[in-house]
Order: sequence, then structure tokens, then C-alpha cells
Amino acid sequence: MRIGVLALQGAFIEHQQVLNRLGVEARQVRLPKDLDGLDGVIIPGGESTTIGKLAVQYGLIEPLRERARSGRPLWGTCAGLIFMAKDVGRDQPLLDLMDVHVQRNAFGRQVDSFEAYLSVQGLDGTRPFHGIFIRAPLIESVGDGVEVLSRIDHRGEPVIVAARQGNLLATSFHPELSGDDRVHRLFLSLVK
Repeated sequence: MRIGVLALQGAFIEHQQVLNRLGVEARQVRLPKDLDGLDGVIIPGGESTTIGKLAVQYGLIEPLRERARSGRPLWGTCAGLIFMAKDVGRDQPLLDLMDVHVQRNAFGRQVDSFEAYLSVQGLDGTRPFHGIFIRAPLIESVGDGVEVLSRIDHRGEPVIVAARQGNLLATSFHPELSGDDRVHRLFLSLVK
């Protein structure tokens, strides 16, 4: 199994390290040719506008869309979730794949970053997942066919922080920083 990690900007090295610990061949993706032979792609956290602009500049938008539409798994964490969404309430380059409306930086600025224990559907075991939220987005609404995998309380209301739509997986938080590889394993199960 070969998984690509979009390496334009953001936390790509951390995803690559988790995949390597799991015995998965991980390849950094910077150009369309880097997608050849991959079974799935992770779009890491970082800054979504920058990731989008660089993806346009390097000709990655259509190749990533085509791979996802052909059934290959795609997982976006934090900024990667924003980049995969159909609607983020502003004009920026998006893959326009996942039928979700996302609010960028929903939990506040960098100083408002936080950690929380989450119940995430589809993970092995019963222990909560240690979610790390860094200037994180939230999913305000989902369309038909989108399965909500996790919610947390935000200002007294439950908000969506993980979802799946077929071969697409999205998390508001950063599993690659948690020391817990269960969300990576969930993504790899989509590849199999």
C-alpha cells in the first residue's frame, strides 16, 4: 500500500512519520506525477488558502479531484478538511469534493487552540481519542451521504469535527500529533 501526503505546506512530515510507523509506504506529493501509483492521499493541516493557491500553481486540483471521484480515498485534516469542502463561505481554491459547509478558524485564534477527548465512530477500541485542535475549523452542516463521525461541545452546542462521505474522510483536529494512530488506521481501512 502506498499513501501520498500532500507536501505543499503544513504538517505533512508528521503524517508521513505515522504512516511509516504503521509499515505503510508514504510519499510526499508536490506535483501531479507524484500521485502515480498511490492508493490514497492525505491533505494535512496548515493554511488552507496557501495550500489551495499552491495546488493551483502546481496543477494538482484536477488530478486530486479525479482520484477522489474515481474512488481513491482522500483524507483532509484541519486545513485539508477546508480544502476538500464544497463551501467555506469565502472565495478560495477548493477541491469541492465533500458535501460539507465549513467554518474556518471556528474555535478562535492560535492562542485559543485546545485539546479534547473525543468519541469517534469507526475507531478500534472504546477509549476516547485525544484530539488536538489548532486554529481548527468545524463542519457547520453536511449534505446527504455524509456520515458524522464525531462532535464536541462548542459554546453549549454540539458541533461536527469529523465526517466521512464514501471514500472521503475529514477531521477538524490533528490526529498526526496525538500519538494515537487509530484515525490513520481508519483511513487505511478505506484504502483496503
